[in-house]
Amino acid sequence: MPGEIAVFSLLVPSLLPIFMGCFAVFIGLDLLLSRRGLYRHVWHPALFRAALITTLFGAVGMLLRP
Repeated sequence: MPGEIAVFSLLVPSLLPIFMGCFAVFIGLDLLLSRRGLYRHVWHPALFRAALITTLFGAVGMLLRP
């Protein structure tokens, strides 16, 4: 995996597009879980959301390891 990607002559970290994709998946999951009422059963919803985005990003990062 390269360290940087050139986007319109701007160097961005290679994990930035991956994080943006994970964040898009997180937004969809968050909407689904909130509509289903899961957050009523969670002790700290903000902490649960932070753990969810961390888990998604970590899982995708582990899949991309060489």
